[in-house]
Parts: sequence; structure tokens; C-alpha cells
Amino acid sequence: SQYLPIEGLAAFNKATAELLFGADSPVISEQRVATIQGLSGTGSLRLAAVLIERYFPGAKVLISSPTWGNHKNIFNDARVPWSEYRYYDPKTVGLDFEGMIEDIKAAPEGSFVLLHGCAHNPTGIDPTPEQWEKIADVIQEKNHIPFFDVAYQGFASGSLDQDAASVRLFAARGMEIFVAQSYSKNLGLYSERIGAINVVCSSSDTAARVKSQLKRIARPMYSNPPIHGARIVANVVGDPALFGEWKAEMEMMAGRIKGVRQKLYDSLTSKDKSGKDWSFILKQIGMFSFTGLNKIQSDNMTNKWHVYMTKDGRISLAGLNLAKCEYLADAIIDSYHNVS
Repeated sequence: SQYLPIEGLAAFNKATAELLFGADSPVISEQRVATIQGLSGTGSLRLAAVLIERYFPGAKVLISSPTWGNHKNIFNDARVPWSEYRYYDPKTVGLDFEGMIEDIKAAPEGSFVLLHGCAHNPTGIDPTPEQWEKIADVIQEKNHIPFFDVAYQGFASGSLDQDAASVRLFAARGMEIFVAQSYSKNLGLYSERIGAINVVCSSSDTAARVKSQLKRIARPMYSNPPIHGARIVANVVGDPALFGEWKAEMEMMAGRIKGVRQKLYDSLTSKDKSGKDWSFILKQIGMFSFTGLNKIQSDNMTNKWHVYMTKDGRISLAGLNLAKCEYLADAIIDSYHNVS
């Protein structure tokens, strides 16, 4: 057996960048993307965090409030300062778009803005395409660097292209971008630790240098990445029949979760006579849904109804089937109206 090179499997790196940016993207034909295979999403984020600490001294990273629990640890351990931007609005159980824009505008020029490419974790709330345009405007005006975390491509909408639309919008504007990717969810490769860090640069010359610096960071950290899962990704993407099968499975998976969302919404609206608007459940996307329940209400879900969820009111729809939607709706309505 042999080791992979420090940057990982070449066929995987090519496939993963093409899946993300689109095979016909100018950033790929102009060789402006530095891609190296990382230890799934977490390891890829960590490589980027070390790159920021080393080459952008003092630069701050902005992360959404709330965000995935591990983001803060990754930047803390890489000694990169971070602060939060407003994101979740408990009043609407939606996006605090005005707050988000204000906070990105207020950040010191040249900050990194950590964005979830699709299926925001933990809220399930994503900006609309029009909102993404405005976010890109402000980031460009402030000379910030967008830093995408893409953990659910193809898993949110069922379409690889649709789920990468946010990243592609920024790339099409000629911006320099960081993107971390993970294949844990969309290909079920959790234990294989398969992902990548991509840095879109202004020239192919810069991209070559960035790639070499990323390799310098990876070498003393873990030497080289695992091959098994990387071969799986390269083989699936490289074989039209397997690629078609994977796309169909993602569509089915995302479609099932959308069906569960619809059923939960229908159950809530038919059972709840208070006139409360539950449509936020339909607007959210991905595996998770923010119910808008607070800690005490979430405790009631567990203690009285035996529904287990995180204390921030997040439920995983992947673990829900159509038959349980009615029961869950009863539990949510009781907890929302009878517990404060």
C-alpha cells in the first residue's frame, strides 16, 4: 500500500472542485482554484483557519449566530479571532436579514465571513437568491473574504447545482473565496473523513502558491489524507451510471424530507386553532428544523411527550417518518401554547 500525496487524490480533487463550481466554470478552466483533500469538513475548515492565522494576521472571522457548534472551537484552536453576526430571528423563526447585513458592514475591512452554502446548520434557514446577491454586494464593498462551509451539497434541495448556487454566485463575481466541503452526509462517508478545502484566487499563479502553503500546513498536521473514500467519490462522479444513481438517491432523500416537512406543517395547521402561522417549517431546508420552541418548551417535549431534541429547539427531520408527524404536531402545539 502507498500513501497519497499531501494534497490527496488528484481525481478526487478535480471531481470535488467541478461538483462545487460546475465543470464549465472559468475558475476551473483558468486554474484559479487551489484544492486539497482534507479530513472531511472539520479538517478542511481547520486547514483554512491555520492559513488565515498564518497569512492574514489579526483578520477576524464572522460567524452566524447560531452556527454549527464546532466552528468556534476550530477558530479558537487555530488562534483566529471571531465574532458573531446576527442570523436567526426568534420572532419570525426566520432570517434576521437586516441584522446580518448591518453586522457584515460593521466588521473591519478584510474580515472573513463564514457562510453556510446551503441548509444552514442548526436553523435550516437559508437566504433567498436575492438576499445572497445583497450579501455578496456588501462583502465586495467591504473587501471581505467569503468563507463557505458546504456540508450538504445535493442533500438540501436534491440538486447538486442548486445547492451550490450561493458559492457559484460569488465565484461568478470574480471574488476570492474559501470553500470547505464534506461528503459525510451526501455520500454517507461519515467515517472515511472525506472533504476538501478550495481557495479561489485571482490568478493561477496565486492558486499554485496557496496550494503549496496548504500542503505545508497539512504535512506536519496529519501528513496525508485517506484514500478509500476519496476513490469512492472519484469513481461515483467519474462513472455516468453511478453518478446518475447518486443524483437520483439524493433527490429521493431530499424529497422524502420535504414530504415530512409538508406533513408536519399540514398536521400543525389542522390541529392548531390559534391561527399561528407555522409556514416557517416549509421555508426551512435540509435535515434540520428550528421549531421556535425555547428550552422550557423543549424540556416539555421530552418529559411529557418523549420527543428528544436539542435544547435550542432543533429537530432532525431525517429521523422522522410520515406516521409520526401527527404525534409530533400534538407535542409541539401543547409545548408551544401550554408552557412558557
